[in-house]
Amino acid sequence: MAQVQRMSRLMVKTLRDDPADAETLNHKLLVRAGYVRRTAAGIWSWLPLGKKVLDNVARVVREEMDAMGGQEVILPALLPKEPYEATGRWDEYGPELFRLKDRKGAEYLLGPTHEEIFTQLVKDQCSSYKDLPVILYQIQSKYRDEARPRAGILRGREFLMKDSYSFDTSDEGLAESYALHRETYIKIFNRLGLDHRIVSAVSGAMGGSASEEFLAPAPAGEDTFVDCPACDYAANTEAVTFVAPAAESVEHPAVEELDTPDTPTIETLAEHLGVPASATLKNLLVKVDGEIVAVGVPGDREVDLGKLGEHLAPAVVEIVTAEDFEGREDLVRGYVGPQGLDKVRYVADPRVAPGTAWITGANKDGKHAKNVVAGRDFEVDDYLDVVVVEEGDPCPSCGTGLKLDRAIEIGHIFQLGRKYADAFQLDVLGQQGKPVRVTMGSYGVGVSRAVAALAEQTADDQGLCWPKEIAPADVHVVAAGKALQTELALDVSEKLGAAGVRVLVDDRAGVSPGVKFTDSELIGVPQILVAGRRSAEGVLELKDRRTGEREELTVEEAIARLTA
Repeated sequence: MAQVQRMSRLMVKTLRDDPADAETLNHKLLVRAGYVRRTAAGIWSWLPLGKKVLDNVARVVREEMDAMGGQEVILPALLPKEPYEATGRWDEYGPELFRLKDRKGAEYLLGPTHEEIFTQLVKDQCSSYKDLPVILYQIQSKYRDEARPRAGILRGREFLMKDSYSFDTSDEGLAESYALHRETYIKIFNRLGLDHRIVSAVSGAMGGSASEEFLAPAPAGEDTFVDCPACDYAANTEAVTFVAPAAESVEHPAVEELDTPDTPTIETLAEHLGVPASATLKNLLVKVDGEIVAVGVPGDREVDLGKLGEHLAPAVVEIVTAEDFEGREDLVRGYVGPQGLDKVRYVADPRVAPGTAWITGANKDGKHAKNVVAGRDFEVDDYLDVVVVEEGDPCPSCGTGLKLDRAIEIGHIFQLGRKYADAFQLDVLGQQGKPVRVTMGSYGVGVSRAVAALAEQTADDQGLCWPKEIAPADVHVVAAGKALQTELALDVSEKLGAAGVRVLVDDRAGVSPGVKFTDSELIGVPQILVAGRRSAEGVLELKDRRTGEREELTVEEAIARLTA
């Protein structure tokens, strides 16, 4: 027996117009169709229809996690400061971490992820190699103090997430747990009907080594990823690497100083000299934990501060200000060149390869220098891949020009290694009778994000269009309006419910057939069954929400079709 939801009793209020502050498709449609309502910036209430969709996504995730051997627990969302201090993440998370104090002054946080707490749990519960491997997971609300919450439920301050953690006694065991999660995630997203890509990624504040993201391509996505049209390479832009060219052996003329007044930018310099920006060397000054560092990239490229931050983590990277030039005669604003920067660490993109010649600042006001050769006139302290990836950049695997696409991150898997085990001295007694340091993996699925991603990927001009697996009902029965039509709609709904079909029936009195039909398209249940003009004959119209195909069926035929 499945539930029959009557819209005459259901708390659902649809809207004809988009919310004024809505920018993305999921935001517009989930609000208009009565699935969610905004409580505050980045904080959302899930209404009855929305809660059913959210629960269905969680059910699919739970079923697949259980099938792979995961064990579900629930840990607190309000967490003490001390475990996060032990791993350094209390500071690393910065302003995105919700912090609070109790009445006694003790400090707490609202959990963004739970690596520390799961590590402590396993340390308490597992003492022998016989207790491992183990995979634990939870489906729980997480918290992040977003500076600019946007895109509806896609980028909120509170969100529902499945986070799981694997604990093994060897690196080989970790690799197996990682591969198991990878295959499980493919099953989850396939069941949900999400078009997705698996891409190489960076670990960020999570730490660890190997890391991959599961991305759902969508224009509203906040992630940019690259895709190679010729091979299977795909990566988050922050994880793309550039294969450095071999050192040039060309003989270049000696350095020549140029008079270039009023050319403090690459654009003004290139125009003044009549050269392409790619012939110039851009030197961006940043502060790394307060120390000034110069970053060299070709003049036609931009520095990806996210990439730079990942390379230099856990150090804090900031752009220099005018005050930082005070008292530094070696740093001439707008005319910095790597030659002669004896007191400044110089890092460069691999494109600034040994033997390449550049036009760059001469470290004098109004002066530049040409024929400045890497490895001859200046040395690079560290090569770091730090440029913003552009369409057409060579694929690291095959050299073909890469394509750029936008996507929503719906999952992320990490091989954490022993970062957290080291912090909490998580050891078990090994087979040889000696302590063995445990190694970990961390794996997340954005449950509420998956709802937003599905809305973005499957909606059409009429409204939402849910896959059957997660829709709030299997069929939306519409009574066109008259008493006979309502009677037939309720009768067939009860029969369908008794047969195990989840039913949403629009039996609202005083609502025009046009509004009911519009709402059925907007709400997005996969099948729409209409009790209309031929109700007196016991004939209904069945419409496929996605394809728009229609056919007339008797009550018996409709029940047989929908229960097949």
